[in-house]
Amino acid sequence: MDIQDLAQKVKDTALLEGDFILSSGRRSKYYLDKYRIETRPGILREVAIGLTTKIPPEANILAGPELGAIPLVTAVGLETGLPFLLVRKKAKDYGTKNVVEGQFEKGQKTVLIEDVLTTGTQAITAADSLCEIGLDVLKIVCVIDREEGAREAVEGAGYVFDPLITRTMMGL
Repeated sequence: MDIQDLAQKVKDTALLEGDFILSSGRRSKYYLDKYRIETRPGILREVAIGLTTKIPPEANILAGPELGAIPLVTAVGLETGLPFLLVRKKAKDYGTKNVVEGQFEKGQKTVLIEDVLTTGTQAITAADSLCEIGLDVLKIVCVIDREEGAREAVEGAGYVFDPLITRTMMGL
């Protein structure tokens, strides 16, 4: 798979132009709609295959934050055969009341899979939640790095950051 071809497909599928407020609160003239990628099996599969190249061999479990990364971590889990966890933004007030859903053992080597990162704040929060329950976060991978501070924030928090595609690769 040629990463530049994939970057162009992702751009063609996900790019919306206009006036948008991002989850970080920043204003942008473009928006990369992850759901346009994640709801189309053909491109989701290609992205998942690309993400599998970012999974180190010592990883034995994956994790994906709700809601946007759930289809991604599921697709990568199907591609790799690795089990995965779902990371909530906050615990529910009922049921198990867990922030992290799924079976795991303390000390497992985890890769957190994310969708689009701007500042990295939500990815760091999810990774911290994994560490708090005793998992070893090997790295945070994402489909798209908007190159607006996520790398610096993620690495500043002590995590390895490894994007599949960057804004520069898409010519934005």
